[in-house]
Amino acid sequence: MLTALPDDPAAPSARGRVTAVRGAVLDIAFDETALPRVDEALTVQADGAGTILAEVQAHLDARTVRALALQSTAGLRRGAAARAHGGPIAVPVGDAMLGRLIDVTGTPGDRGTPLPADVPRRPMHREPPPLSAQGAATEIFATGIKVIDLLAPLAQGGKAAMFGGAGVGKTVLVMELIHAMVERYQGISVFAGVGERSREGHEMLLEMRGSGVLPRTVLVYGQMNEPPGARWRVPLTALTIAEYFRDERHQNVLLLMDNIFRFVQAGAEVSGLLGRLPSRVGYQPTLASEVAALQERIVSVGQVSVTAIEAVYVPADDFTDPAVTTIAAHVDSMVVLSRTMAAEGMYPAIDPIASSSILLDPLVVGAEHTAVATEVRQVIEHYRELQDVISLLGVEELGADDRRIVGRARRLQRFLTQPFAVTEAFTGVPGRAVPVADTLAGCRAILAGECDDWQESSLYMVGTLDEAREKERQQAEAARPRAGAAPASRTPS
Repeated sequence: MLTALPDDPAAPSARGRVTAVRGAVLDIAFDETALPRVDEALTVQADGAGTILAEVQAHLDARTVRALALQSTAGLRRGAAARAHGGPIAVPVGDAMLGRLIDVTGTPGDRGTPLPADVPRRPMHREPPPLSAQGAATEIFATGIKVIDLLAPLAQGGKAAMFGGAGVGKTVLVMELIHAMVERYQGISVFAGVGERSREGHEMLLEMRGSGVLPRTVLVYGQMNEPPGARWRVPLTALTIAEYFRDERHQNVLLLMDNIFRFVQAGAEVSGLLGRLPSRVGYQPTLASEVAALQERIVSVGQVSVTAIEAVYVPADDFTDPAVTTIAAHVDSMVVLSRTMAAEGMYPAIDPIASSSILLDPLVVGAEHTAVATEVRQVIEHYRELQDVISLLGVEELGADDRRIVGRARRLQRFLTQPFAVTEAFTGVPGRAVPVADTLAGCRAILAGECDDWQESSLYMVGTLDEAREKERQQAEAARPRAGAAPASRTPS
């Protein structure tokens, strides 16, 4: 059953008929002189008892609009009846949505009970709160992931984006953030799966059920096989639900989106279907305004916050791609995943140099945190500058100071790795969540030279420095009997 209904069902609605069907794009002629407004919802009567939800995108002439269908138009014919809703698509919100998986129109997709008839609904399109009402994001959102908390801290009520190419761990990182925040975060979570594979959606549902966070979560999915209009509007459905809990329930909301690049991709498909000329690299000419219309609504109001964590696919690992640079302009924290680090087994494969945050400031995180993070970056950057020399001549040809810096940089890189709880089923290693104070203490000790004599493997995939110290002691004890054992006698063959 269609769940997106007009705000006032008793209000008179304009009626028309379909004159052209081009995939997901419909041309609809209306008899009345007053055409439905752009972004207004339409219902098209398909063959049989089914209906198709569409949205007005343009006025072609005084009587005809061009609309985008949010559902499959297979079997739709010219002459089909259409009705305007009198307002934007209205999606269901409120407590009835908690623990449910829905699509772009609010229809449950989890085989659960139907939504109650009196569930409140809110329009999908709305203006962002005025600047005077928006709150500043200055409180740190601790994640327990060392490299993020140290070099790209997240803000309570801010926007963070995980940038990376295919297969470098964006979805795993987002799932780990969800898992890490179950205990320390008691607000509402809204997850938007934009263009997700059905496998990923199924795994996310099982993960949330197993972790016990599902009763406080709303899952909104627009799958890969759905029309571009559905994938294009899924983030707005999730954001409308998040805004309801922020504005009317005064609850903090964690908004997760995976993958926001597919929102841009769906917008490019829609733009092409509507006949617009492409812009840079084939993207839609409205790229900047579409991204801004979404991102500018993700704000905190007063003491209530909406914290957004977004995964962003980087096509062909090209960080100069227009979609990537447009999204990056709106976020507070950039977590950049590196294919090179993933190939070396440094997980999470977060690039410590390219990742950044506006919160890494002495006035926000403190002078000590900022100083340690800056020195960690300088040491790793110096090591990268020397890598060409090392690959040609070997580390032995470096000076004593450079050799010492290289050793500490390699130990820092390994200390900033850690096992994840969501990968424990595959690796057999329990996940670690590390407080910020322990992360700073470990990095300070490595920078001060306390670990110069340790094996690098002792610092790899551990939590705190104490755990690495115990691992080093065990490795030393295991090596001692072998060092003192008598050499085995050789028997001539």
